Amino acid sequence: MNFTQDIGIHRIAAYYMNSSKNISATCEIIGTHFTIAYLRPLFCIVYCQSRPIANQFMNLSYTKYCGTRILKHTLLGLLIGTLFSLGSKPAVASFMTFESGHVRPLALSPDGTRLFATNTPDNRIEVFNITAKGITHQYSIPVGMEPVAVAARTNTEVWVTNHLSDSVSIIDLLSTPARVTKTLLVGDEPRDIVFAGSDSRRAFITTAHRGQHRTHHTIAAVPGAGDPQLTTPGVPRADVWVFDALNLGDALGGTPLKIITLFGDTPRALAVTPDGTTVYAAVFHSGNQTSTVTETAVCDTSDANIVNNVVEGPCLVSGVTMPGGMPLPHHNADGDRRPEAGLVVKFDQTIGAWVDELDRNWNNAIRFTLPDLDVFAIDTTTLEETASFAHVGTVLFNMVVNPVNQKVYVSMSDARNEVRFEGSGTFVRETAAKPMGEPASMQGHVHEMGITVLDGTQVLRRHLNKHINYDIRVAPPEVKQHSLSIPLDMAISGDGATLYVAAFGSSKIGVFDTAALETDTFDPTSASANYIEVSGGGPSGIVLDETNQRMYVLTRFDNSISVVDLTAEKETSHIGMFNPEPVHVVNGRRFLYDARISSSNGESACASCHVFGDFDSLTWDLGDPDGHVLPNLIEVRRRGTAELFPNINGTGNVQELHPIKGPMTTQTMRGMANNGPMHWRGDRTGGNDPGGDPLDEVAAFTKFIVAFEGLQGNDPATPFSGNDMAAFASFMV
Repeated sequence: MNFTQDIGIHRIAAYYMNSSKNISATCEIIGTHFTIAYLRPLFCIVYCQSRPIANQFMNLSYTKYCGTRILKHTLLGLLIGTLFSLGSKPAVASFMTFESGHVRPLALSPDGTRLFATNTPDNRIEVFNITAKGITHQYSIPVGMEPVAVAARTNTEVWVTNHLSDSVSIIDLLSTPARVTKTLLVGDEPRDIVFAGSDSRRAFITTAHRGQHRTHHTIAAVPGAGDPQLTTPGVPRADVWVFDALNLGDALGGTPLKIITLFGDTPRALAVTPDGTTVYAAVFHSGNQTSTVTETAVCDTSDANIVNNVVEGPCLVSGVTMPGGMPLPHHNADGDRRPEAGLVVKFDQTIGAWVDELDRNWNNAIRFTLPDLDVFAIDTTTLEETASFAHVGTVLFNMVVNPVNQKVYVSMSDARNEVRFEGSGTFVRETAAKPMGEPASMQGHVHEMGITVLDGTQVLRRHLNKHINYDIRVAPPEVKQHSLSIPLDMAISGDGATLYVAAFGSSKIGVFDTAALETDTFDPTSASANYIEVSGGGPSGIVLDETNQRMYVLTRFDNSISVVDLTAEKETSHIGMFNPEPVHVVNGRRFLYDARISSSNGESACASCHVFGDFDSLTWDLGDPDGHVLPNLIEVRRRGTAELFPNINGTGNVQELHPIKGPMTTQTMRGMANNGPMHWRGDRTGGNDPGGDPLDEVAAFTKFIVAFEGLQGNDPATPFSGNDMAAFASFMV
């Protein structure tokens, strides 16, 4: 077995029939003794506990067989004795990328001697031994599909949330080999997990308000279980499952103490106070009190007002007075009349009204309220909600509690979807189409990345990138050096004085003085001198090892772990975990998340809205008045029937796509293979290219290259290249 590069943890595997024993073997070159443990039918795995030596052969000797009948590994097409190397490439012919978002991918054992890491693409937990010299990989434990969070209840018991399996794996480290000894079935898409209460025996797990197990007869008597009432308005939809770790019940999948339901949608992050009496739960896509006025509730603009550039006044819609028609402009820069469309409006708390950019009151069109409750406090004894916090942010990622002053820090992003249009905004500015002070477009100012401080009853939002002057486009090159994008996991020093933030979209760890953060006196241009660069890309999880003055960082882009010296504030080593993902997935992932290559100010990335490649549950008006009318190359059946196709475009011709298109919800970027043209209207298509196919989804995806400059504000002097876009498309499609 020849190693041509340093690949980190190296996996060697053997296929057997009816295998049930262990093999004891030795890596002769590096002298490491290890055991091949039986893990699943027909499969034995071993990990070398030291890094293989580059460009060297590694010979294996073994003392016992795992089985007697050897199967030929048909994928590789060869049989090499009893063992073959998988190296850093997948052992299967194909790989399904789910892109589940990490929540709490790293954890330390309570005694600080072990590090546990979620190997999400490989569906395993990696266990590392911690010493004064560093960390050493011990072994790997198979769990459910797509593990995204791990927590150690004791030094010998570890719990893992499996996002795709809708389950929680409980690992017994005292077993030989260490393995999952209990699986809990929970709600759909479990995310975070913490332990709290007396002796930390209660486990709290966030899930969506759905899933087949919440209606299972074995938990019918559990408070909160049963019909999720998905079509009933006003029903809380943020679930937190609570288990007694010492009394899981005899039912298949365990019996929770309660399913706590909070008035929000799917929750993600959890945090617990140092005394274990309070758990905080945060809604993931918590929203920002924006909504959509449908096109039918907006007054149609008369031909005269179109010609004279006048906003239509109030009208009656189904006997109800509406405040008027669409704001200016009524044409694009080419003079093509816009279609009638709806509006994105935002609730103004000071006047209690849904308002648009013209400050018109749309309460008659929107007959519901959005409380925007984002974070909830739960008593760990009574399992009842004791407090709630509103307006924390739009997308809430992670939370941590200051161990000294008990303040809660919430990493988040805040959307600006109430602003109309992408693009340069040239035509809007030249024609003064928007009110004074209203941005001509949201170019380069899509989401603001921040940390919100919950201090008693106060909700204090802190913009991490307040050094950015959004009126200057393109941002000067030095601006992005001080920026942090997509803040995920956080860790806080034992004295409560320093907060570390994993900036997933910046390949940095933000380092903040907590007092300066709480008072909003920090300056990113100077604070950034303490930011820590990590190799690998996409830091998604961090834990502090203050005993050894180290920090461990999981970098999702390359599925590795960085070791950081806290004193020097510098990465000292980078350890790769086995990764079954194809090369094009690993190479293309950064184009979704890395704000440094997709925006001039270092804040915006595709994943700002397409969170973990999915969506943000928001509506945006991403029209561009500087754009051109495009032909709709998708075949439209029954065209010409007025009842079926009213004037949905400025000309009433369904074969045309106007650049001023009105509000549309963010679409997922998952599962786009075989979907043809993209966007709701199919206006991203390769059909306009010479000889292009309008149903080619790869060609359609590459048309999004304009969004890097037009929406995210990338520097046109350093454009996103065609090769970059091809790599991005290979990852996404």
